Amino acid sequence: MNETIKFYLAPMEGLTGYVYRNAFHRHYGGADRYFTPFIANKKLSRRELDDILPEHNAGMNVIPQILTNRAEHFICIARELSRYGYAVVNLNLGCPSGTVTARNRGAGFLRLPEELDRFLDNIFTACPLRISVKTRIGVESAGEWEALLKIYEKYPVEELIIHPRLLKDYYQNKPDLNAFAAAVKTGRHSLCYNGDICTSEDFARIRREFPETVKIMIGRGVLKNPALIRQLRETADTPDPSPAGMPPAPSSSHATSAPDRLRQLRAFHDDLLEHYLGVLSGDRNTLFKMKELWCYLGNGFTAPEKYRKAIRKAEELRQYTIAVSALFRAEKIITEESAGYRTNPL
Repeated sequence: MNETIKFYLAPMEGLTGYVYRNAFHRHYGGADRYFTPFIANKKLSRRELDDILPEHNAGMNVIPQILTNRAEHFICIARELSRYGYAVVNLNLGCPSGTVTARNRGAGFLRLPEELDRFLDNIFTACPLRISVKTRIGVESAGEWEALLKIYEKYPVEELIIHPRLLKDYYQNKPDLNAFAAAVKTGRHSLCYNGDICTSEDFARIRREFPETVKIMIGRGVLKNPALIRQLRETADTPDPSPAGMPPAPSSSHATSAPDRLRQLRAFHDDLLEHYLGVLSGDRNTLFKMKELWCYLGNGFTAPEKYRKAIRKAEELRQYTIAVSALFRAEKIITEESAGYRTNPL
């Protein structure tokens, strides 16, 4: 049976919170599920609570993500989330950040498979919500993946989201498609592929390799090009060309020409800036957020280097907006980049 492809917006700490999700949803949309940056506190912080409040996520299918290696904390957070109407929660076993993994959380938990097994047994026994898992394939060696898969096979995981890199890879090296193929071969869980999908060519390659995989999570590719999910929906090559087998058609209001895409991106940027100014304390905090976004967004322009430098050096909101306006006036959007993703940090 052919299924419609589902696209997920990945959780990226500090970047894809509810302000970003709402602006993205208003201007681009197309994501079937939006995953929140991780919740790490047994008692939700003000920031974490703001991120999961239903009124801050209207019209979106949002899945909260939990980062912990203590079953009692996971269950406590899940129970709190159930009070806000959530039915599914995601376990973070993929974050490669040193500050996270040093405490054996995120992908760091993968170095303790026996403890991970006990943890999963406890949370699947007591958690009131369905549980999905986002994981890497190991810490130091792809040889770890077989044992980890056997652990996951023991539990009723709602879906297994696999970023086929090791912890030590961080975001370097290529995803290990053989590792993903091993998970496909077991057939135990509903799988979602995550990793280095930044162009239609990247997407087509994964579809050719794994035609049975109909769930795709994208993070950095969307931060670089917010129109990416819409573009992939427009060009999706599914086995069944009938309307029933195709992804939903994009709205006729979506921009398609290069000038329209530039205007749409500017409107998205301005909306995001306005809402950050409304919820963050002071212009400097807003500037920090927007500068972090430009580490990714700038890669979607033809020659952004001098403008990115001006954005980086801006100390006041006025300086920042002048630099951004100059970039939008002078440069064009790269609509497709066969070379794939690159990051040029500010």
